[in-house]
Amino acid sequence: MNSTVSTAPAALKRPHAQPPGYAERNVQYWRRNLVVCVFGSFTTLVSLSMLLPFLPLYVRQLGVTSQSAVIQWSGIAFGATFLGTALTAPLWGRLADRFGRKPMLVRAAIGMAVVMSLIGVAHNVYELVALRLIAGLVGGYASASTVMVGTQAPRERAGWALGILSTGALAGNLVGPLVGGVLPDWIGIRGTFFAGGAMIAAAALLTILVVKEDFHPASDAQAPARDAAATPARRANYAVVAALLVTAMMVLLANMSIEPIITIYVGQLVDASRVTIVSGIAMSAAALGSILSASRLGRIADRSGHWRVMIGALVVSALLLIPQAFVTTGWQLVALRFLMGLALGGLLPCITSIIRHNVPDGIVGRVLGYSTSSQYAGQVVGPLLGGFVGGHIGMRAVFLGTSLLMGLGAVYASLVRTDRH
Repeated sequence: MNSTVSTAPAALKRPHAQPPGYAERNVQYWRRNLVVCVFGSFTTLVSLSMLLPFLPLYVRQLGVTSQSAVIQWSGIAFGATFLGTALTAPLWGRLADRFGRKPMLVRAAIGMAVVMSLIGVAHNVYELVALRLIAGLVGGYASASTVMVGTQAPRERAGWALGILSTGALAGNLVGPLVGGVLPDWIGIRGTFFAGGAMIAAAALLTILVVKEDFHPASDAQAPARDAAATPARRANYAVVAALLVTAMMVLLANMSIEPIITIYVGQLVDASRVTIVSGIAMSAAALGSILSASRLGRIADRSGHWRVMIGALVVSALLLIPQAFVTTGWQLVALRFLMGLALGGLLPCITSIIRHNVPDGIVGRVLGYSTSSQYAGQVVGPLLGGFVGGHIGMRAVFLGTSLLMGLGAVYASLVRTDRH
């Protein structure tokens, strides 16, 4: 009798219970998917960034002769991928909300594997630029991984999980040029592109076989309308979204604004014989700092609040940019870039976590796509802005101007933040 009494209310309530949402259905898969996404993000970004050391050589092989034209076409070819990704990231995010996250991962990996291999058989510089643009248009494995991990990881672990994912992506960008400096001597420049395609193909195969997702098109694709009707408190706050997009752009802008002037700036600080090596170390120092701090700051944000960590990181980054304008030795610049990287490492995981908490589940992918576009916009605008300001006003103005922008971003984020703990 006791069992009848205790189970009857549950039986009566079950038909009216809210069906589990996407995150609840996929919570059992998020750890294994995180491992694959980290590996896939690492390999795809290694493949995309490894051409940096030999890109001018490849452009010359494709028939470009004058030094100025080689430099110009190398810049165009390198930036074409970022442009393509910025243009299509919102589209892939929207499709992830409609058809699932795993299909977007598979699409990105297969597309990039094919295009990377085709770059190895380009006949002229126009084909190289077109293929680099297509790689950005059809690729985006790292951004697709962010959508999957950001929507599957438990809310209380999202910052840590996204920090781990960010570490894999940053490591790929750091290791890629090192690989690109070694492989061409062994297998040739064209063979290096084939090796990159093979690495991405391995990631595609692993994604197909290992990644699991429980996606219900009939219900999950209708989540925006359902969330708006059932949970008005979680409707998208556009002021918050705007602040997050601006912050995402600031992360890359702050890191990339120094790129056009770094060699000249370092030349004022060290002997001519050490300019190249110190410049390379200074460029890598921020990325290394972000690799070391991303998961740790993500874990701290899960405990103490993502807004608090994000605003703190913006303020610290802004402050660290000021002394970079007045350094007198190369090691001072390297140390400050490393410390700034430590602060920047917490920003992207926090941005994604805040999006997860502040927009309806059904449009998370779309908003994260806009966030990715903002990041790549910063990666394009940063060098352009740094080069213009450095050439017309002075190199110190690059650091001070970027510091001001980061500070304003912190103020804006403080005004629109949705938590006050």
